[in-house]
Amino acid sequence: MTEPEVWLRGPIDGVSPLLQPVAHSLLQSRHELAQAMSDLTAPELRARPGGVASVEYHARHAAGSLDRLSSYARGEQLTAAQLADLASEDVVDPRSDAGARLVKTFDDAVERALRQLRETPVDALVEPRAVGRSRLPSTVIGLLVHSAEHTQRHVGQLMTTARIVKGARGVRRAGDAE
Repeated sequence: MTEPEVWLRGPIDGVSPLLQPVAHSLLQSRHELAQAMSDLTAPELRARPGGVASVEYHARHAAGSLDRLSSYARGEQLTAAQLADLASEDVVDPRSDAGARLVKTFDDAVERALRQLRETPVDALVEPRAVGRSRLPSTVIGLLVHSAEHTQRHVGQLMTTARIVKGARGVRRAGDAE
């Protein structure tokens, strides 16, 4: 029998009951991302079947977005480093260990987000926050929940792309040489 999904494993230590769904979602995303990327080759990380975004892009974007949304939830605007990371999310990492680096980057982003969840006082959840250069309105809880659902969305897309890429292994195209 496989282990149940994270949300069915009980509470996450130190996280408010109101923020448990966010923590569960992020931990589930971490598990699914690592599993989907576990045996991808460097070319498979970069593959864009049908023109969709690559696994590499989704992993990098999910980690970067999580950090950016966490900054907004703390009431901060983005740093120059975060803006530079955003601008380079679609740049290919040519290193052979790019997959392991991406998994580590995502793990680190999830750990920082979990630390922030543990440190967020419940009475701060409805505090207003400004998002982006346009300073669009949100709240602490709005940003934390969005960070979880946005992360899940990209990890889901990553998983689908990874399955397509893995499914293409060994499949010959019509006209390929024997």
